[in-house]
Amino acid sequence: MQKILVCIKRVVDYNVRIRVKPDGSGVMLDGVKMSVNPFDEIALEEALRIKERGTNIEVVAVSIGVTDTQQQLRTALAMGADRAILVQTDGPVEPLTAAQTFLALAKKENPDLIFLGKQAIDDDANQTGQMLAAIWERPQATYASKVEISGGKASVTREVDAGLETIEVDLPAVVTVDLRLNEPRYVKLPDIMKAKKKPLDVTSLEALGVSAAVLLKTVKTEPPAQRQKGVMVKDVAELVAVLKKKGLI
Repeated sequence: MQKILVCIKRVVDYNVRIRVKPDGSGVMLDGVKMSVNPFDEIALEEALRIKERGTNIEVVAVSIGVTDTQQQLRTALAMGADRAILVQTDGPVEPLTAAQTFLALAKKENPDLIFLGKQAIDDDANQTGQMLAAIWERPQATYASKVEISGGKASVTREVDAGLETIEVDLPAVVTVDLRLNEPRYVKLPDIMKAKKKPLDVTSLEALGVSAAVLLKTVKTEPPAQRQKGVMVKDVAELVAVLKKKGLI
C-alpha cells in the first residue's frame, strides 16, 4: 500500500447547540465553532495508524467546501496527514456531488484505500461512501469497527443490526468508519506549527470536471419539539392510567 485518501467534512462542532434561523431556511452558522466531522476524524486516525504500522504510506486529506474549510484541513495535517486538497465551492454539496468529486480526486491520486466517516453529523445522509464505491466500481465496507490490511486485501469488522460481521475486500476499496473503531489523537501545539508548512492545494469542481447538480430542496427547517415536563406517579396502576389517557397503550 502506498496511499490512503481520507475524505473529511467541515461541520458545526458537536458541542454547539444548533439554532434555527427565524425564517426557517436553515441553521445559524455566523460565529459558530466549526470542526472536522467526528466520524471523519476517526477515519483519519485509522489511516494514520495504518501508516505508522507500515512504511512509505502517504495519507492525503481531502475536503469540499468554502475557503474556511482550510482550517479543518490544517487540523488534519496537524494530526499527521502528509498533505491536503481543498475543492473550493461556496454552494451546497449534496452526497452525489461529493462522491463524484472524490472519484475525480481518486483518478488523479490513485489511492489504495479511501476512508470516510459513515455519515456527517449535519445531514446524517450516510450516502457518500456507498455512492463513491459504486461509481468508482470498487468494493466497499461500511460501518467499520476494525480494519486490518494484509496482502492487498482489507479485513473489515462491521457493526450490523445482528451484531458484528467480518468481510474481506480487495484493494483499492472504500471504507466508511463507525465510532468504535478508535479514539482520535490529541493535536499538540508543535504539530499545529508543523502543519502550517505542509502542502495544502486548492482546486475547484470545474477543474475536476464536476458539476454541482441540485437534486434536493430543503423546504423548511424546524427545531425539535420541546419535551414535555415529566409527571410523577404513585404506582404502576396510576402509570398505566396516564399512558392510556395519552393514547400510548
